[in-house]
Amino acid sequence: MQTNNTSSPLHGGIRGGRYLISGGGTGGHIFPAISIANALKELDPNAEILFVGALGRMEMERVPQAGYRIVGLPVRGFNRAQPWKNFSVLVDLAKSIRQVKKIIRDFRPDVGVGVGGYASGAAMWAAANMGIPILLQEQNGFAGVTNKILKNKASKICVAYEGMERFFPADKLILTGNPVRQNLKPHPGRVLRPSTGRSIERSSSPHKGGDKYLLIIGGSLGARTINEAVAAGIPALQKAGVHVVWQTGKTYFEKCKAAWEAAGKPANIEVHDFLSDMPDQYANADLVISRAGASSISELCLLGKPAILVPSPNVAEDHQTHNAMALVNKKAAVLVKDCEAAEKLIPAALELIHDDQRLEALHTNILRLAQPDSAKRIAEEVIALAKTHL
Repeated sequence: MQTNNTSSPLHGGIRGGRYLISGGGTGGHIFPAISIANALKELDPNAEILFVGALGRMEMERVPQAGYRIVGLPVRGFNRAQPWKNFSVLVDLAKSIRQVKKIIRDFRPDVGVGVGGYASGAAMWAAANMGIPILLQEQNGFAGVTNKILKNKASKICVAYEGMERFFPADKLILTGNPVRQNLKPHPGRVLRPSTGRSIERSSSPHKGGDKYLLIIGGSLGARTINEAVAAGIPALQKAGVHVVWQTGKTYFEKCKAAWEAAGKPANIEVHDFLSDMPDQYANADLVISRAGASSISELCLLGKPAILVPSPNVAEDHQTHNAMALVNKKAAVLVKDCEAAEKLIPAALELIHDDQRLEALHTNILRLAQPDSAKRIAEEVIALAKTHL
């Protein structure tokens, strides 16, 4: 870990705080964890940060790429469909708890930070039982199983949605929002249209197909239902003349590209497996079609983007629908059910994107739900909690 000689806001000297951060399994857990770590380093330059993840999961690659050390546990999720196969899972859980206890004794953290996922459960349970204060960060509008189990052991719980008292003790809750990618804030000097927050200064790619810009994103792997609906809607999108940027995800790219080619390669539709220029894409978009993951919604709120949300049905406890409804109930987004997307998604998008009054209302309402500087606010709570452990 890099160190310097600036004084620490935690200790008033050279020694910074020690923070154990755990969670992962999906990008929705990993990204907030890394963002919190980055914010801790900004506030406490001498901080020592150690991640604890699950062996074989995404965090074991992504966390080192972000410049942090990570230790992997053999912890796994329970097999709910075939519970008789969970003996080995319990064995691995016991191994993980023994291992993380040794990690805690060696690392001596001031605070444990749990962001959800299998590893977070083992690490935060062990930390709390060893007298380490823990802070939980819940990304979704419907609390995850791990955080619900840990709620009574946590000192603070940072949440992204109102009304989380139905899952957690009210006196522990802090509404901070979810950290978003730091490069998603509008570029310095970019002039935004008040009506939609769209950049007047377009990105460097040529803009084809009229004045309206539709951004369709389904995550790095893609969203099957969204892709199928867009593929079937290519003729309508071509006829409407809307400029479409369609991010298919790697899993579905070849099939979607083939559908685009079969339609005559319409010039107003771009097909990509991955988008590396998301700040520009968001800035250009009049309307976004997206799943309703916690990170995606937080980005849409921060940037004030009108959106049609298609919650994935393949997530635990249908939490994406809960995320989406938190916006829909405040008239801040439009929801199209996954099972109805094939029939309704593209017609709904084409109707909405030409309705400037509705776009304006969605922009105004979703912007009200933004929680700026979430990572920094969470890091401030972590540091405040660390001071109680001195």
